[in-house]
Amino acid sequence: MMTKEEALRQMTSYCAMAERCKSDIVDKLKKKDTSEEAIQEVVAYLEKENYISEERFCRAFVNDKFRFSKWGKLKIRQALSLKRLPSAAIYDALDAIEEKLYLDTLRELIEAKRKSVKAKNDYELNGKLIRFALGRGFEMHDINRCLKGCNAFDEEF
Repeated sequence: MMTKEEALRQMTSYCAMAERCKSDIVDKLKKKDTSEEAIQEVVAYLEKENYISEERFCRAFVNDKFRFSKWGKLKIRQALSLKRLPSAAIYDALDAIEEKLYLDTLRELIEAKRKSVKAKNDYELNGKLIRFALGRGFEMHDINRCLKGCNAFDEEF
């Protein structure tokens, strides 16, 4: 069983390395068989001293998953919800993604995937591209906009 002082020391170091959320801390401490009272005290201290912030974590998570992993908003929202973060913080962080950048990223993903997909006709090709983009967490209305833009080379974007 971990004491409150040990937990506090380990969690401040853990939080100093990267952005963390409350559920990350709680889960890690529960695995180390820390008492519920100690967990609450450690989390309260980390929040008070600004080691953890749900809003800051959401912004960093959204930025990383969108820019580096090329995830869509649906997949990011689900991942953040699994971390038991407040909906308001999730939606604020997702709203910060610039729409043009979001659609450009989706279009680039679709174009790259189009080169490697084998299909008998346009209908089958579009079905495969749609499933790919949905799997990445992009919304259907955005996928349709990009497919129309990719096929007809619209100047809408």
